[in-house]
Amino acid sequence: MLSNEGRFIDRNRDIPAAGKIFGVSGCTTNDCLQIHEGNEYPNNVKKFQAFTRPRAGVERIFYGRADDPNIAAQINHGVSTKPSLWAGDLVNPPKTTLFSQRMLDKKEAIYASRKNAPLGECHDQLKNLPEGAKLNEDCYGVKTIKDGTAGEMVNPDKKASQVMTESQEGKELYKFSHHDYDVGESYDRKYDWGRVPKDSTFGVDTPHNNDGIHVKKSLKWLHETQQEKCTKIVSKRVDDFRERTQPQLGQVHDPIKDTLKVGPDHVFGVLVKPDEYGAGDLIHMRMPSKYLRGKEAERGVIAAIRQHLKKANYHNFESLQAAFEHYDKDKSGKISLEELAKICTEFNLPVEDELLKSLLTYCDADQDGQINYTEFANFLNWKDQMPSGKSSGTSLSDKEGTQQEEVASPKTLSKQIDKAVGGWKQSSMLVNATVGGVKTNNWRAYGTPTIRSDLAAPRIRRVGDTTNYGDESDAYGLINPSLYSNHGVYEKDFFQPRDRFEMRRIIDGIGVEMNPETFEKIWEAAATQGPQGQVSVESFRNVMDQLTATKVMESQEL
Repeated sequence: MLSNEGRFIDRNRDIPAAGKIFGVSGCTTNDCLQIHEGNEYPNNVKKFQAFTRPRAGVERIFYGRADDPNIAAQINHGVSTKPSLWAGDLVNPPKTTLFSQRMLDKKEAIYASRKNAPLGECHDQLKNLPEGAKLNEDCYGVKTIKDGTAGEMVNPDKKASQVMTESQEGKELYKFSHHDYDVGESYDRKYDWGRVPKDSTFGVDTPHNNDGIHVKKSLKWLHETQQEKCTKIVSKRVDDFRERTQPQLGQVHDPIKDTLKVGPDHVFGVLVKPDEYGAGDLIHMRMPSKYLRGKEAERGVIAAIRQHLKKANYHNFESLQAAFEHYDKDKSGKISLEELAKICTEFNLPVEDELLKSLLTYCDADQDGQINYTEFANFLNWKDQMPSGKSSGTSLSDKEGTQQEEVASPKTLSKQIDKAVGGWKQSSMLVNATVGGVKTNNWRAYGTPTIRSDLAAPRIRRVGDTTNYGDESDAYGLINPSLYSNHGVYEKDFFQPRDRFEMRRIIDGIGVEMNPETFEKIWEAAATQGPQGQVSVESFRNVMDQLTATKVMESQEL
C-alpha cells in the first residue's frame, strides 16, 4: 500500500500515484535492476517473427514450413562408427589397484626377461661369468698398443708429395670395393676409348650468361623492378644537402663550390686535347681513316635518310629488282651519285651533296663510287620482307637487249659496322644461325605429349588423375573466361548428345521462338550430320545458323 493512501482524492486513476510502496512484491529496487526477457509472442505470430527477425544463432525458417516436423534433424548420414579407446585413456590410463598389480606381477614372473632384467633394475651379468672370476680386477680383450698421438695422425711429419703418394696407394681397389669416386670423376665402365677420346663430350653447348643476368631477373619480383623504373620523389632540401656533402661518380667533390666566385663550367689545371679516336675505335681496331669519333651527328642523319628510303622502297615497289631498275636511270647496272640525288628529290627528301657523298661511301663496299645490286640490297632491304626478284646467276638487261653485268642475289641482307674481332661467333650462329631456317612441323616428335589428345577422356575421372586430355582450358581461357564458363557451362556441355524434349526446353529457355515444324526440320538435318544420328547443342546451332544465313541471302537477292 502507499504511504499517503487516504489523504488525497485520486482523480487520475490510470496514472500510477507517486510515493513509496509497501508490501507489494515486484516493485523493489532489486526487482527494477533485474533484466527480464521480453514478452513471448503468440505461436501464430512467432513463426513470422522467427523468419523476419530471428535471434542470434537461430536458424531462419520460412513461416510456410514452421509447423512441419523437423525430419532432417533426426537423419544421420554416413557409416556408423563404432567407438574405440579414447585418447585420454591411452595417455593417462586409470590407476590399477594393489591387488591387480600383484596378480599381474605373478603372471609375468615366469618370463626369462623378467628374471634376468626386471623393470627398473640393471641386467645381472654375474651369472654368465666363469667361476672364480674377479669382477673388479680381471680384464678382457686385446691390449691396445700406443704408437702415436692424434696430432701426428692428422698432421704427420711428412711432405705433401709423400702424403699424396701414400693416399693414392690402393685407391683403385677402394673405388672398386666402395664405389668412392672424386668430385667430377666419371665412372670407369671399361669401355674401349681407342676411337673416341675418353674426355670427349657430346651435344650442343647450351647458351647461358656467366654474369647471372637471367638468374637475377628470376629472383626479383615484378613490383620491385617497376619500383626501380618509377620516379622517386625526393625533397629538394635533402637533394641539395646530398649534392653538397656526398661525392658524385665522375665529378669532383667540391663542398664549398657555393662560396667560390667562378662559373659552374670552370675547370682548374691544364687543358688536355682529346684524342681523335674513341673506345670503340680501339676495340674494333679501326684504321685512322675510318675513325668514327666526332661523326655521330653525320651518322644520325645518314641513318634517317636510309630509313626514309627504306620506307619508300617498301611501299612503292614489289621487289628489289624493280626498285633497282627504277633507281638505275641510265640502265648501267649501277647507281651513281647523280641518280641517287634524283631519287631523293623524287621522294621529297632534300639532302645536301656532302651527306649524299657520305651515304654513298657508307653503301659502297667495293669503293668504286657506285652502288651495285648487292650493295643496294644490303642497304635498302626492309627487314628481309621484300623478295629479291633476282635469282643467282642471272643478268640485268634493258629494253633494247643490251647485256649488263651479271648480278647475283646477296646471301646475307644485313650489314654491320664492324666484323667481330678475332673471328668469334655467337652460340646462335652455331645452332642453325637463324630462327625458323628449317621448318620442323612435319618432323617426327618423340616422347609423351603434354596434351593427350590421342586418348579418350574418361567419363568419371579419378581424383589423382592429372592427365590433360584436351578438354581443359589453357592459360588464355583462365585469364579471359568466356561468358558460358561464368554460368557454369563448358565445352563438353555443347557437344553432349541430347533428346528432343531436352533440346526443345533449351531452345525455349534461351528465348528463341520456333514453331514445331521448324524445330523438327532442324532436328532431322542435325541428326543426319552426326555419325550415330545423335544431336548436340552445337550441331543444332550450326544447322540453325545455316538456315538463317540462307534466308538472309535470299532476302538480299530480292
